Formats: sequence, structure tokens, C-alpha cells
Amino acid sequence: QDDAHLFVTPEQLDDEFLKVVDLIQTVFHALNLTNFKARLSFRDPDSDKYIGGDDAWEKSQNAIQRAVETLGLPHFMGIGEAAFYGPKLDFMVQDALEREWQLGTVQVDYNLPERFDLEYVAEDGSRQRPVMIHRAPFGSLERLIGILIEEYAGDFPLWLAPVQIRLLPVTESHLPFARQVAADMQANNIRAEVDESGERLGKMIRNAEKAKIPIMSVVGDKEVEAQALSIRTRASGELGQIPIAEVTERLASAIATFSNF
Repeated sequence: QDDAHLFVTPEQLDDEFLKVVDLIQTVFHALNLTNFKARLSFRDPDSDKYIGGDDAWEKSQNAIQRAVETLGLPHFMGIGEAAFYGPKLDFMVQDALEREWQLGTVQVDYNLPERFDLEYVAEDGSRQRPVMIHRAPFGSLERLIGILIEEYAGDFPLWLAPVQIRLLPVTESHLPFARQVAADMQANNIRAEVDESGERLGKMIRNAEKAKIPIMSVVGDKEVEAQALSIRTRASGELGQIPIAEVTERLASAIATFSNF
């Protein structure tokens, strides 16, 4: 789990909490996860499973309430869904099968700093108790990956695809050229690979289509001579021959900006 903990002063709490929520929304936007609501996971006042006093819980829950109201987030209450040490703002995402999953979460915690006797020196020299923010933008990484596979049906956008471009050598003699191109792209943080199966070109193209590779490139005599690649994308179809340096530059730019080639 991508868990991190922020120690803040009480005066910093609201601003820092909003920054974490903004981070989670940025992550969801990049992943195209738009169907979600925020759950205010508060304690059940009739349960004795929670630690800490009423004052700490009230301050924590009020901070979360202020955040969702400030941001205008669609939300609903989840009484009894709080962690034993503090309330949470949970992001509930609906997957392609209309099932609901908890992904990102932010928690306000006055209790653990108290139990661990944590202190900081304030501007006036006094020793004060910090507030802890627990945050996990993805939540469970395995759960996130499962949701994304279902959401995209394996047809991942270019920046997210496990293989971003596959080079298809027409014959074995074109393998060294294809390998060098792939190595140069990998040096630019592009996930490139070469189909070394030895299959006929038509079969290699079909295999790349089945694997939903965003970009494929045929590598033959013309490409070697021109120092170019014949590009075919899932998004736009055949794009013709493009110089290798331009392909690499456009790929790197598209990946960095979460866009198509």
C-alpha cells in the first residue's frame, strides 16, 4: 500500500488535508477514474472499539467535513467505517461492472501522536502536539490494477501500457536494427520490445493487436535504409513512415503528457 504519514501543526491541518485530496483527484484524473464518491468514514458513537477522547474525534471529523464542503466533493456518510484511531475520507470508485471499491483514503489522527507522546517546538518555544495525516492515494495497488484492467479491458492508454511500442522485423536480417532501435527507446524510458518469434509478418501484427499494444512498427529494408519506422497505432491507424528520432521524441512527449501518439 502506498501509505505515507504527514505530521502537521493544528493550524496547518486544513491546508495540508486539501493538498492530499487534490493529489488523489490528480491521480484519479490521470487514470480516467471519474465515477467515484467520497465517503466520510466516521466513528459510531455507540461503539467502544475506538481510542481517544470525544474532543479529538470531533476535531478530526470536523476537519474532514470542512474539506469536502470546501471542494464541493460528492459525498455520503459512513458511520462506523472509521479506523479505530481516527476518521477517514475514503474514495469509493465504481468499476466497469458497477461494483464499488475503496481506493484512495485520507485520515486525520489526533490520537496516535498522543499515544506516542509526539511533540514539536512551536514558534513561542512551547512544546505542542502535532496532528497526523495518513494518506494513500492508490490504496491497495493490487486492487487498483484489477480495476484498471476491467476499466480499460486491457486496452491501456499509451502512457500506462506495459508495452508501449512493439517492433516487428520482416525477416531475421532485420532483427539487429530492430533491437538497436528498441534499446535506444528504452534508454529514453519508453517501454519498447521486439517481436523475435520468427512468425510471418501478418501473424506478428495479429499478435500485437490481440495484446492491445498501443503502437506497432514494421521493420524492413525500407525502414533500415531510411532510418525510419512505419508506425501503426491503435488510436489512429496507419501513420506511415516517420524518422526514428521523431518517433522517439513524439513517444516520450505523449507519455509525459498522458496523451496519444
